[in-house]
Amino acid sequence: MICFAASASLSAITAQLLSDYDNYLTTTITIIIGYIAYFGIFSSLFYWDNIERYRGMKSHLVKKELFTLISSFGLGEIVYLGIRWPTLYYFLEIEIEPYLASILSEIIATICYIVSVTLFLRKTRTF
Repeated sequence: MICFAASASLSAITAQLLSDYDNYLTTTITIIIGYIAYFGIFSSLFYWDNIERYRGMKSHLVKKELFTLISSFGLGEIVYLGIRWPTLYYFLEIEIEPYLASILSEIIATICYIVSVTLFLRKTRTF
């Protein structure tokens, strides 16, 4: 939730600041800024939260779990990006305020992302 809040906030600010540019450019840059914020914070928090757990595990189990997590998140990112870019672009095209368009598309894409990652992790019995 911390990552989502930071990403959504920075994306909304970026979208508003770039409102004078073409919508496709605003959409692309806004999503890139959101990704940088999300993965920067997520990577740090994940490492900090799991460092002790992974130190006690055998290396092949760590690799297997990390591979499954990366695969799940990768699939989720495809879903996220496949929804986020078109929805943000559409909202900008119909002239919704850029910060609001960014927040709405972030919420829609994040919900779809969470559902897809959860389903994949349950199917692979990772968690």
